[in-house]
Amino acid sequence: MTNTITRDEIRATLERQRPIVLIEALPAKYFHEAHLPGALNIPHDDVDALALRLVPDKDAEIIVYCASATCKNSDIAAQRLTALGYRKVRAYREGKADWIAAGLPVENGVGRKSSAV
Repeated sequence: MTNTITRDEIRATLERQRPIVLIEALPAKYFHEAHLPGALNIPHDDVDALALRLVPDKDAEIIVYCASATCKNSDIAAQRLTALGYRKVRAYREGKADWIAAGLPVENGVGRKSSAV
């Protein structure tokens, strides 16, 4: 079973500037439309091919999210990361929809900040 994290816990971690790796587990099209600040794009079906190259530290704190609570991509990606030996993986199950609904900032494209979409 994947450990979970809430929006408020993510915000607090980001505000404290604790090093974390945010991973959006959706296809690139959705990532480019809007993603959490600083997130990497590793679609759930590309974890095996991309994870080690993009996140070489298996002790990194990783938070995986996808579109919403009904989307299962984050759980699939989190399980694959754990199977690959990553030790600190958590899933933000409410996902990008919850983040945006709270009025929190997102980025679009590559590194451009945007207000909530």
